[in-house]
Amino acid sequence: MRCLAVFLPRLPTDRILRGSRARDGGRAPDAGAPLAVWAKIKGGDYLTAVDARARGLGLAAGMAAADARAMRPSLRLEEADPTADAALLAAIADWCRRFTPLAAIDPPDGILMDVSGAAHLFGGETSMLEEVERRLQAQGLAARAALAPGPALARALTRFSRLRHIPADASREEIEKVAASLPIAALRLDEAAQNALARAGLRSLGDLLGRPRAPFAARFGAKAVARLDAIACRTRDPIAPRFEAPDFMAERRFPDGLTRIEDIERTLLALARELCILLERQGVGARKVEAAFYRVDGAVRHIETGTSRPLREPELLALLLRERLAVLADEGLDTGYGFDVLRLGASEVERCATPQADLGLAGDMRNVGAPDLADLADRLGARLGLRRVLRLYPQATHIPEFAVAALPASSPPPAIPGETIAPAFLHGGEGPPARPLRLLERPEPIDAVALTPDGPPLRFRWRRALHELAAFEGPERIAPQWWSARDDAATRDYFYAEDRDGQRFWLFREGLFGRERAHPRWFVHGLF
Repeated sequence: MRCLAVFLPRLPTDRILRGSRARDGGRAPDAGAPLAVWAKIKGGDYLTAVDARARGLGLAAGMAAADARAMRPSLRLEEADPTADAALLAAIADWCRRFTPLAAIDPPDGILMDVSGAAHLFGGETSMLEEVERRLQAQGLAARAALAPGPALARALTRFSRLRHIPADASREEIEKVAASLPIAALRLDEAAQNALARAGLRSLGDLLGRPRAPFAARFGAKAVARLDAIACRTRDPIAPRFEAPDFMAERRFPDGLTRIEDIERTLLALARELCILLERQGVGARKVEAAFYRVDGAVRHIETGTSRPLREPELLALLLRERLAVLADEGLDTGYGFDVLRLGASEVERCATPQADLGLAGDMRNVGAPDLADLADRLGARLGLRRVLRLYPQATHIPEFAVAALPASSPPPAIPGETIAPAFLHGGEGPPARPLRLLERPEPIDAVALTPDGPPLRFRWRRALHELAAFEGPERIAPQWWSARDDAATRDYFYAEDRDGQRFWLFREGLFGRERAHPRWFVHGLF
């Protein structure tokens, strides 16, 4: 593993200074005004961060704010805002994904990146380190970066060592020698534990690496031993990236940023072609695609779109991405100085079988219709949102209100055991539909009058209106599901009824007279 760590020692003050520059139209703040951030700690106001000018004047974190003000009356004091600091750190981590998809936050002031196999894209590991620092400093962020075989060691180097790079071919002895030179503070123990180690004469990790582990673990806990082994790269210490890296990915880098929408769309099409080649080699298609746009000044924009079927046609993928890009453009897509990195990845894939059309007209019609409908759903989803475009999927039940489920069109069809019982209106066909065009969300009770308890109604009152029936058909009996029936579930007898005004209703009587109900109840369930 090759891990690149970034330490942002003045993140709170850099955030404030960046905001001041933005408000002042890019002008640098007054060079004569040092800046410090304070917070209330144990009932008192103390400095938690200082900028470079304040540090040069002898101020430091941990000082009382009143003492700092007395020393430097010109000191600019700002209250700490941990939420804003965390938001900036998250934005920096997203920006760092231009170097690798595997970027993690190391709170409160660090970033960790797994750059295994990525350094050659930047001219080697040394060049990569320099570019990370240079780009962050250009954004007004003080940064120190280091690259090592593990995240714990890389993190420690950024904070406690002048060494910035341990080569990939370094031996085990060389790595442990570097770890041994680090101070005890690299273990991130509490103050009491550090003082106890200092009283015992233990100043560096080298004083611990050669000692027996059991006494050290008994005194300071297993976590301290685990951190020691992680810094020495004796154990694997994986990072937890903010976003999982897609299995299939294509990207383009540009020396000059892209600002024209037309150039961005052409690049997306080229990336879609590269991505679809990768997908086809593995016999899969994309179900969810994400495009990331990295702006020269550090801002990052993301768009994603889902598909209702596994897709690996580059023109269709590019079309969906253009739809999403158009939404961003309508909202005011700010290209700034341009996007210098564009990345396209398939975050969800599914096995994609090669379609084979049946011989004859009926087979052709059946195979052509489904992709066309899926493409329409994909385009609507790109414009309106993936969760807002729904499709009705038949369910394995005869109960009308549960016979279909409305699910996002981009979701895989649900697996239904056994034979699916689809309502007649999903099949089309000639003659009147076997199910109403409008099914009520819940059956609504009605007051009905019938000649016999088990016969059809003559009239009924629904929503304060009286309906005299002129014709009816039925009954169609639907029994409750015995394997999941409630205690109060009863058999339903459905009737197709038409009143004297020509309105058609779907009515049912709940409960078999004398066997399930002494007084069966009537409901209206749908309209034709």
